[in-house]
Amino acid sequence: MEDIINRGGGKLFIQVRNIDPDNRLADDHVTVALDGVGRTVPAGTTLALNPGESITITRRLAHQFWGDPSSAKVLVGEVSDVNNDHTDNYFLPPVGRFPEIEEDELPLHLLCHEYPQPCRI
Repeated sequence: MEDIINRGGGKLFIQVRNIDPDNRLADDHVTVALDGVGRTVPAGTTLALNPGESITITRRLAHQFWGDPSSAKVLVGEVSDVNNDHTDNYFLPPVGRFPEIEEDELPLHLLCHEYPQPCRI
């Protein structure tokens, strides 16, 4: 579960659809919360968020978002539940989650999955 927030700039568009039990896009109506207020819209609806507005994305709610190409650049923030980026994200069509990076410098800070396992005695 996550909140997506238009932090500033232009409009942010978000298209929403439910995911059915067979992990396919569903055609039923979608219920979302815009700035904490519930709203039900048809499947595939594209919502527009102005700067300062937010949407709550619940589990099994497919979404894609992009900035309005006719307006200013958009600064987007996301606040989410604890998740595992390796197992909690799904993409249609499936794509790799992380790009391959050719490391040419030692890291300044490790990511949580890069720390060595604790020693067990």
